[in-house]
Amino acid sequence: MAPGKKILPKIVIYLVLIIVACFAVFPVFYTFMGSFKSSSEILTSGSRLIPERFVFENYVQAWKLANFRQYTFNSLFISVFSVSGVIITSLLAGYVFARGYFPGKQFFYYMVLSSMFVSLGSLTLYPLMMIMRIVHLNQSLWGVILIHIFAMNATNLFISRSYVESIPREIDEASKIDGCSFFQIFRHVIAPLCTPVMATIGILSFRSSWNDYLLPMVFTMANPKRMPLIVGVVNLKSSGEAASSWNLMLAGTALSIIPMIVIYLCFNRYFIEGLTSGSVKG
Repeated sequence: MAPGKKILPKIVIYLVLIIVACFAVFPVFYTFMGSFKSSSEILTSGSRLIPERFVFENYVQAWKLANFRQYTFNSLFISVFSVSGVIITSLLAGYVFARGYFPGKQFFYYMVLSSMFVSLGSLTLYPLMMIMRIVHLNQSLWGVILIHIFAMNATNLFISRSYVESIPREIDEASKIDGCSFFQIFRHVIAPLCTPVMATIGILSFRSSWNDYLLPMVFTMANPKRMPLIVGVVNLKSSGEAASSWNLMLAGTALSIIPMIVIYLCFNRYFIEGLTSGSVKG
């Protein structure tokens, strides 16, 4: 094949990737630039990317008005326990569906996967509130955490099952010869090998729990001090001197994005490895 024919497909691929990257990065860039604008500038010339004058006071006011210290602690509290629980339940479910044998295994697996294509949205909110009310957790962050853990995200199950299936079954057979039970194999053999998929599921679940708005808002309406950061950031819109303080909300949003970026940069290598594992066999 001629060199020109080899280069052309690469150029097209890189152009497509650059366009996709621009669409992905632009909202974040606009948020950070908008966080330095005054409220009047956002309303009158919001299409301008670079602020006429950088207003660093937005961050100071957002930090004070949103009670960022308390709200950040609440978000971290939800995220840490949710991520830990989701990793455990997802790996266990993936291991059971990959290595276990029980009636209706494929049926239950595909039933869970089918939820990826069904979005119930707020329809499940009331039933979840009733369940948490029975156990007296409808006004607690623990109610939100338990829902995150036991909701069984289909994507996490698919990733964990695929990763476990990529581990040679000969390891299981050798462990059985040594006297390990089904769950001892998971604890001592499979789980230590699942570091990449743990990072992948951890990042996905951290993003979900950190950015969750509706569920924490409903569970903390009676106790505003327990609100997570995302709920507090949205409330910044009506907390300033203006009728709609978009500058404060954008500053709060910019602050709330930073932890997600840091987590992703720290675990990016494991995240990609966990996503791509199991996709190629042989």
